[in-house]
Amino acid sequence: MNTMLRKSVLALAGLTVAGGLAAGPLNYGTADTTDPTPTTATTATATAAQAEKPDTTELIPHGVQGAQSRIDLDDEQVANTKAIIAATKKNGMDERAAVVSIATALQESKLENLGHLGDRNDHDSQGLFQQRPSSGWGTVEQITDPEYSTTAFLKGLKQVDGWQDMPLTKAAQTVQVSAYPDHYAQWEQQAADLVAQHWNS
Repeated sequence: MNTMLRKSVLALAGLTVAGGLAAGPLNYGTADTTDPTPTTATTATATAAQAEKPDTTELIPHGVQGAQSRIDLDDEQVANTKAIIAATKKNGMDERAAVVSIATALQESKLENLGHLGDRNDHDSQGLFQQRPSSGWGTVEQITDPEYSTTAFLKGLKQVDGWQDMPLTKAAQTVQVSAYPDHYAQWEQQAADLVAQHWNS
């Protein structure tokens, strides 16, 4: 980790540096058991639901980079995904910001709210984004709260000039300052799929 770069990003985000580093297919109704044609009402409902999903060009404006990874999510991971989306909306940011946030959390924690793992993670890194109390991201209680940790990440992202026009991995890396800067890219497609699925749910 680059301590000086991490401190500058945290400073930009308005955080105090304390030292160290930081769904399934639509269910159409039928008129009766012998007629598989969707009714007008169910077709209209399904069309409206599809129209509400964010457009792929908004979610992945630059296309994905490199080979993509994907994991199956359990109920807790889905709940954390929804929490990230809710926090993104609360902070007045758009679907693309949610994609960047979720892809970052997929890389950092596989969307699991990590406690202290000692030598198995980056020192005191915790939460969805592996933020560090010793680097000024907040207290353990704060950074293991999905809304707080997402807001902290988004504060950093907002300070990255032109992040909307950057490849996802560069935008994420500018905030996170990871030792593996290219690893965020592999989660862009799954992150976009999750935002499309849950943005309006």
